Amino acid sequence: MIIEKIINWKQPSNWMRIETLDTHTAGEPLRIILGGFPDLKGETVLEKRSYLKENYDNLRSMILSEPRGHKDMYGAVLVDPDTENSDLGVIFIHNNGYSTGCGHAVIAIAKVIFEIEISNSKYFKPYIYMDVPSGRIRADAILKNNNIIGVSFKNVASFVCKLGVKININGLGIIKYDIAYGGAYYAIVKSEEVGLKCEPINQGELIKIGMKIKSAIQNSTNLKCPIKKKYFNLYGTIFTGPPVDPKNHSRNVCIFADGQVDRSPTGTGVSARAAILYERGKITLNEELIIESIIGSTFKVSISEVNKYGLYKTVTPNVIGEAFIVARNRYILDPKDPYKNGFLI
Repeated sequence: MIIEKIINWKQPSNWMRIETLDTHTAGEPLRIILGGFPDLKGETVLEKRSYLKENYDNLRSMILSEPRGHKDMYGAVLVDPDTENSDLGVIFIHNNGYSTGCGHAVIAIAKVIFEIEISNSKYFKPYIYMDVPSGRIRADAILKNNNIIGVSFKNVASFVCKLGVKININGLGIIKYDIAYGGAYYAIVKSEEVGLKCEPINQGELIKIGMKIKSAIQNSTNLKCPIKKKYFNLYGTIFTGPPVDPKNHSRNVCIFADGQVDRSPTGTGVSARAAILYERGKITLNEELIIESIIGSTFKVSISEVNKYGLYKTVTPNVIGEAFIVARNRYILDPKDPYKNGFLI
């Protein structure tokens, strides 16, 4: 039968094949590359990321963009770790390039590993270490009756760069914002500043305004990190507002990369927000906040440590979220396909 022939079809030997595991964390997708990418040369995660960017960036576009993905797809390439005691290294990829840190990806990757280990190992280790571009991260399984009900991770040192800064933006007027680092650098703006609520119906306007704010801030001044003493680029704009559920602390939506909308509350974003809230005296050590995303999903965030670097302080955020495996896929690349490297509209 023709159906059986279709089921048993195999692609020609000269077609590239890429295997992935698709997941989501609080609604935000993550496509984990399992096989098919070439070996990435380099001694560290950062060197391997550079090698991927310089030599195989078309594969990033191919696996995330249409027709295999979409503008808001996110991905992770698993590599060997930098440090002896880490379990793996991770390169984060998105529609416009590469990320330094990604909390929702950490939660999803950890969930996958924990699910595999708890099913196949007699001695289950309920934690892992990942080397990522922003540093080394520990993720722990949250267990109930031997089931994994969540993942917590201890993020890299997070800190405030600027508080209460104002900028006059054409078409928007004066916008007040903060800048903080939580594994990536964000401009954080109250949604009331732009007259919008953090709701799905406002997604288009939030993208347009978020990108405009990011560009205006980036172009208005040289942004120099007070801790790392290096100039940096903003990764995104985070709009904050009141929660829909009164039991929660707040709601936020992150507009990042080339106009992507994070469906989750953004792990690095809530870390940056926690640093700001602690600096302003709005939260205390180990106080847990529940923060909503644009779709109403939640992360919990707290601060477990505070350290000083000269005149500045850093905080260590702990973030808790839930992830799920949704598909195992095989993507193929016909060398004659005019759209083999993907596209975005």
